[in-house]
Amino acid sequence: MDELELGAREVCATLREAGFRALFAGGCVRDRLLGETPKDYDIATDALPEQVAACFPKTFTVGAAFGVVLVVHGALRYEVATFRKDGPYLDGRRPTRVDFVDEIEDARRRDFTINALFYDPETERVLDYVDGAKDLEKKLIRCVGEPADRFSEDHLRLLRAIRFAARMGFALESATRNSIAAHAGEIIKTSAERIRDELIRMLTEGHAFASLELLDDTGLLFHVLPEITAMKGVEQPPEFHPEGDVFVHTLLLMKHLKGPCSTTLALGALLHDVGKPATQTFEDRIRFSQHDKVGAEMARKICRRLRFSNEETDQITWHVAQHMRLAALPKMKESKRKRFIRHEGFGELLEICRLDCLASFGNLDTINWISDYMATVPEEAMRPERLLDGRALIAMGYSPGPKFKPFFRKLEDGQLDGSITTRESAEKLARDYFGSTE
Repeated sequence: MDELELGAREVCATLREAGFRALFAGGCVRDRLLGETPKDYDIATDALPEQVAACFPKTFTVGAAFGVVLVVHGALRYEVATFRKDGPYLDGRRPTRVDFVDEIEDARRRDFTINALFYDPETERVLDYVDGAKDLEKKLIRCVGEPADRFSEDHLRLLRAIRFAARMGFALESATRNSIAAHAGEIIKTSAERIRDELIRMLTEGHAFASLELLDDTGLLFHVLPEITAMKGVEQPPEFHPEGDVFVHTLLLMKHLKGPCSTTLALGALLHDVGKPATQTFEDRIRFSQHDKVGAEMARKICRRLRFSNEETDQITWHVAQHMRLAALPKMKESKRKRFIRHEGFGELLEICRLDCLASFGNLDTINWISDYMATVPEEAMRPERLLDGRALIAMGYSPGPKFKPFFRKLEDGQLDGSITTRESAEKLARDYFGSTE
């Protein structure tokens, strides 16, 4: 038993000692039945929020209107929620009110049966009021009650169903799947931030391919990422892309993406060819001239629409803009090559291009050359210490001015290329560049 579970049991024991019922609830019960270690424990109780707060020395109210109290237990924190039944949903996210009820009614207001299980740590029994355990055995994602009701209450559940199915390798129960397809357009009523967070989980946890397939099959992909569905039917030159059109290629690439991975890697991989539909031409062969530049601008707009941070947006956009440059890297001038490689996002870019190759013709010669090169070049050669600085130039008799900056660039070029290795050679470059001080 790990520390997290032990703490959860102790919180439940404290509530029981005060005369209340306390159970593990939701995902932690599901994960335990699947043989996985829960990452957190939620606790459900018949104690009212103020009664929960009175049982512990340190608590925070995180959702008083919904009966949720955050209990601080040593270095750990647990959400303790009062059994509740939700009132009408008018905004597709939150109920207008909640009524405190028993555990059976609480189970019936939850999203999916596999998330509506309880576990009594005192009796060591699973309490299942919605056949969630059976659905776990059948590997099914099924809504509790009428699917249309669950999805109208919180539209984000449309995406959550996809994420759970992809993550666990489960199928969508037929009525649940049909309801997702019927209500797919309602997902746009959900805030961009909530959609973004669900997409990030789908793409970074290691199940991107399955997630995208399910999103597409249910019609959700068209509403959350129409730029990806626009790739369908956009043919590519078979000599470079024997796998098929841009959509097929992108899905295959995401199939090779391993998780967990960073958001910027996942989105850079997904969007690397987003500019191809807009740039396709038919000349001597199918071409996509400047699809990297067009795609970068499209990627920036997508990131802004989904409210990614400026830092993430810049990195994702850089990946899309630069992904075609790697093919030329072995022939680049040494200084240009080293500057490219030492960019903070280069490691992810290299991985995106590796996946790109695996999802097309499969030739990794250039990727392997770059990896070998990076392994043999020491850090001091990649980022050499400057042989001359501003003070040294002034000491040589040169006045500070706008020419200093391009000189330092030229000096670094020489150091990166290996043509300038000593202070003496750097000073000679300065005299040649600025002229005599006499």
